[in-house]
Amino acid sequence: MSTAADRWRAELEAWTIPDEILAAAPESPYGFPAGMFTAEADPADTPSHRRAREVLPMGGTVLDVGCGGGGAAMALVPTVGLVTGVDSAPHMVEAFAAAADARGVAHREVLGSWPDVAVEAGKADIVVAHHVTYNVADLVPFALALDNAARRRVVVEMTDVHPWVPTNDLWLRFHNLARPAGPSARLCAEVLTAAGLDVRSQRWQRPARRTDRAGTVSFIRRRLCLPVGAEPEVDAALPADYQFQLRAVTTLWWEPTPRRS
Repeated sequence: MSTAADRWRAELEAWTIPDEILAAAPESPYGFPAGMFTAEADPADTPSHRRAREVLPMGGTVLDVGCGGGGAAMALVPTVGLVTGVDSAPHMVEAFAAAADARGVAHREVLGSWPDVAVEAGKADIVVAHHVTYNVADLVPFALALDNAARRRVVVEMTDVHPWVPTNDLWLRFHNLARPAGPSARLCAEVLTAAGLDVRSQRWQRPARRTDRAGTVSFIRRRLCLPVGAEPEVDAALPADYQFQLRAVTTLWWEPTPRRS
């Protein structure tokens, strides 16, 4: 019988884009513009931020894994004294540094993939990882490295379902390709619990955000491996109020596993 971790990996692998579609793509469908993950000037008081803030000491440290533009870490200013951002994309760590400078908080950046750079990143009071789990096939070592880096708590935020699920009908329309429905935040929690972590969870609704329609259409068109000329058809296929940032979100958190001396 397959384990939860096996199912997680298999459901992620089911999202692999067929070679013939990927080869015809004019641009890479992967990655995100930094603007999608910029730190908000007035961040919403979300469950994820509260779970981190409630155990973060004044002047404490935060390690933001898959930091993007720093939305998770910067929401903890002014309590936090030092933020460390880890990301595999240079433009993301640059955005993280700029956000920290703008807020006057001490910062350091580590360029690389987690957990490969875990030793360089070091430990922190709070470790946060927002919207990165669906990029991680080997979820157990990823999560155990988060656990090992945290002194007080780990906070993971993710959409309830894989963020590409809302494009499934578009894949059928443009490529006649059926796409998966998993994995999910529920399966993620199952994997982490089976790995020995005392995971708690809360489902919630992310506030709606105004999005740039042209930018949204361009992003979805790239995701679908289509040429620029297809953007009018993509635009027509999307609902008028379409947002690619799903609103149904789950926060997972746990206290680090006690270490033997």
